[in-house]
Amino acid sequence: MPADGKPEGSAPHGRGPKRLLKRKEFLAVRRGEKRRGRFFLVEMMDRGDQAEPRVGFTVTKKVGNAVVRNRVRRRLREAVRTHAAGDMAAGRDYVIVGREDVLTAPFGQLTAELSRRIRGTR
Repeated sequence: MPADGKPEGSAPHGRGPKRLLKRKEFLAVRRGEKRRGRFFLVEMMDRGDQAEPRVGFTVTKKVGNAVVRNRVRRRLREAVRTHAAGDMAAGRDYVIVGREDVLTAPFGQLTAELSRRIRGTR
């Protein structure tokens, strides 16, 4: 066991990566690479520095009303915070576009799919 007391390979449970907040940042990431999945679309862009990764979440109105969209966003945020943050590369920005299937998917399946898309494996 490492000095921090957590077993090796355990998921981080901290605050997670920094957030993208401005529309300009979200639009910049759209020019980058896209990885489509059943539950979401992951857009990523290399910023060219080695600062910590940043992530933004978006859900279109096609998914549902504000309550439904917020539930999708909260579920994705928690999946990133608890599992996928460790898979994010330094110097990259990520935008995760949620779909309605996020609400019905088992959380374990959601986190596994998110980690796989971020790492770029199938």
